Amino acid sequence: MRRRAADYRRPFRRRFSRWIWLLMVMFLIAGFVLFVFHHNHHEDRVQQQQQPLVETGDRTETVNHDSLNFTKEILSASSFSRQLAEQMTLAKAYVVIAKEHNNLHLAWELSKKIRSCQLLLSRAAMRQAPITQEEAEPIISSLSHLIFKAQDAHYDVATTIMTMKSHIQALEERANAATVQSTAFGQLLAEAVPKSLHCLKVKLTVDWLKKLLLQDLAEEKRNSLRLVDNNLYHFCIFSDNLLATSAVVNSTISNAEHPKQHVFHIVTNGITYGAMQAWFLSNDFKGATIEVQNVEEFSWLNASYAPVVKQLLDKNSRAFYFGGYQDTKIEPKLQNPKYLSLLNHLRFYIPEIYPQLEKIIFLDDDVVVQKDLTQLFSLDLHGNVNGAVETCLEAFHRYYKYLNFSNPIISTKFDPQACGWAFGMNVFDLIAWRKVNVTARYHYWQEQNTDRTLWKLGTLPPALLAFYGLTEPLDRRWHILGLGFDMNIDNRLIESAAVIHFNGNMKPWLKLAIGRYKPLWERYINQSHPYYQDCVTS
Repeated sequence: MRRRAADYRRPFRRRFSRWIWLLMVMFLIAGFVLFVFHHNHHEDRVQQQQQPLVETGDRTETVNHDSLNFTKEILSASSFSRQLAEQMTLAKAYVVIAKEHNNLHLAWELSKKIRSCQLLLSRAAMRQAPITQEEAEPIISSLSHLIFKAQDAHYDVATTIMTMKSHIQALEERANAATVQSTAFGQLLAEAVPKSLHCLKVKLTVDWLKKLLLQDLAEEKRNSLRLVDNNLYHFCIFSDNLLATSAVVNSTISNAEHPKQHVFHIVTNGITYGAMQAWFLSNDFKGATIEVQNVEEFSWLNASYAPVVKQLLDKNSRAFYFGGYQDTKIEPKLQNPKYLSLLNHLRFYIPEIYPQLEKIIFLDDDVVVQKDLTQLFSLDLHGNVNGAVETCLEAFHRYYKYLNFSNPIISTKFDPQACGWAFGMNVFDLIAWRKVNVTARYHYWQEQNTDRTLWKLGTLPPALLAFYGLTEPLDRRWHILGLGFDMNIDNRLIESAAVIHFNGNMKPWLKLAIGRYKPLWERYINQSHPYYQDCVTS
């Protein structure tokens, strides 16, 4: 299941905005306090009177330098360090304002005194001794004079507020623009196919075309009775990513007690079909049965039957996903062509692809299996169609986050607080599916959303609608998500998981993968294969 890019950016924006406004409030408070202080003592400052500045009335004490806490010292309201720090803060604000008004000489004078303050505070911190009156008085007096000079030039608190506000707004705009740009670049990188994967696909496709023995072997296995034997454990994967699919199959059988009883049904596209066949026919998978099909041979999956095929043929949809159409108001990930990919929507046609099967486990190509999954086949779904792990522990996985509840067709039929669930590892009761005709439900909602107003994109929103009231929640340990974006998942949670899901942009086969999780995927890749070694090294 894929998490929206906007959900990642919102916490950053909220924290950034809170920090900016907090900084402004601090400037205002400091400015107000110092304004009152300087106003009350204006004559004394201007005439440079030598009235003593003391830290606590007329107190003079011997300070134990060894026990001095400089943090407490600079936070003390009566210390010279605090006075210097506050004046320096206000002076920094006036430097900005002076530069804005092209008063470069005043800005230079203020900067010079700010450096003197910083130097004095640094020395006090290093020697672990408080700043004395003799040290502080010249700097405080001269800096006060400059601050009043700035005020005489009408750089008052109101001007400071307006200037700081404009700077904050400009900074927020730049931060927002940078966030959008980085998201777009990250999405482009996530969509790209690594050269090594492309190289491997080309080499295997050449093998498939040249070696007729492989084609004969594939034809022989096409009619195997094991493909429709409901006493075996059936898994389906829909993908055009050869290495990812191989990792799913290899990890499943490596952790299975009886791998020979496993049957994998793989559907890919015409471009990858030959390479996928060559790979799975030429590698050993512990006796498991593996079927590879070409989605382009599904003649029944046409525009007159499937709304997603109709969308693929629609000019506006093609322009939106494939024609370089750009809209800054739309999240970059939402224009990813994979959301309109036929392979991505095949999960809604499983009973029709495998009409003789009764139960099957669907696996995404970005998962790794770590436990034996055969227990799921004997799990009681209590008459439901879909067994899935719920994801509503986080608030953003409620129905209202995926669907447009301002539309009455949604709000009158669904609970906005209903719990979402994860695609990626699902057990489907195909008998129950056919009985309630979930595919027809999916078609209905796809037709209702031709203008993309009920939900934005993806396969999860229509699945939440089609499987509403038909989903059996599974123990969370069956399926752990987030390895493609969350760097802080508890190791104990990962170790206990039956399936780990690299949902997100940081896929394990990409260079931007999270290094901590990548070995969990790489261990199931046949890195000794000569083609793989050639493609990686080249």
